[in-house]
Amino acid sequence: MFRFAHPEYLYFLSLVPLLALWVWWVRRHRRQLAARLGEAELVRRLMPEASEWKWRLKHTLRLLALALLIVGWANPQWGTRRQEVKARGVDVILALDISQSMWAADIPPSRMERAKRQADRLVDALHGNRIGIVLFAWEAFLQLPLTHDYAAAKLMIAAADPSLTLAQGTSIGEAIRLARRSFPEEDHHKVLVIFSDGEDHDEDAIEAARQAHEQGLIIFTVGAGTTEGALIPLPGQHDYKRDRTGQPVRSRLNEALLREVAEAGGGRYFHILQADGMGRAIRSRIDTLEKQEYESRLFSEYASYFQYFIGVALLVLLIEFFIGFRKTPWWKRERSKG
Repeated sequence: MFRFAHPEYLYFLSLVPLLALWVWWVRRHRRQLAARLGEAELVRRLMPEASEWKWRLKHTLRLLALALLIVGWANPQWGTRRQEVKARGVDVILALDISQSMWAADIPPSRMERAKRQADRLVDALHGNRIGIVLFAWEAFLQLPLTHDYAAAKLMIAAADPSLTLAQGTSIGEAIRLARRSFPEEDHHKVLVIFSDGEDHDEDAIEAARQAHEQGLIIFTVGAGTTEGALIPLPGQHDYKRDRTGQPVRSRLNEALLREVAEAGGGRYFHILQADGMGRAIRSRIDTLEKQEYESRLFSEYASYFQYFIGVALLVLLIEFFIGFRKTPWWKRERSKG
């Protein structure tokens, strides 16, 4: 497997075409200055020793040496030995409520944004475990299957938004059932973390949590919002969500339901404003669980080849050093014979 030890240094390769453009501009500017002295043929005769192709060759070699030095600086490496590594972890699914009530701003900037921030932090705290993402409103859908790709998990969390679904409402029970189906069949502990304001329009969330826990699923809930609640703004409309009578809808956090779901699921409830220790608490709980063994293959040893690129760059610079700007004597003789 090929890689660069410091791939960020490769951005300096963008200097090579910029310098080439600058050299071209300098050469063009000099020609314009020389044109003021007279006709091009007359100027060429006034400088019979000057070699156009050597000038181009020297600058080409300089740019080539710079590119080789930058590649060497990035330290190209090749994997030389591959080994199997076994890791142990727990499968964790994060379920984010994307119903319109999550637009409410009783906890600034909004319930949705605050839930996404905490979910992102939780991904960082759960490194070593497989992570999956479920988004739900009235319906639930698996946004990201269980994976060790934490960057993908963060990307899916950042993209979560109530505008992703037209089926509005909240069904925590549906999210629990989908998460249960998304876990592998192996008999090991699984963890579900639900971020929601608890405004459940389905009545079977507690029963769904109890059944899931009987099959080894542990459920944590995170409440987003306040009991005082807030109106639900509609993005881009300068208005609030209204009921059938035209009155603005006030959304409130249903902590009682979220606590009952967590208790039925054998987990724990957290309020999102006191969730700084949530990652540590869930991580410590996970550490007490029986973990599944994962097997992965990776390259454990890499050989560096930077010295070859630097060596060739130095050789190119040495060749460039011994190339002058004047014409070679034997070349002048051949031109004179012609």
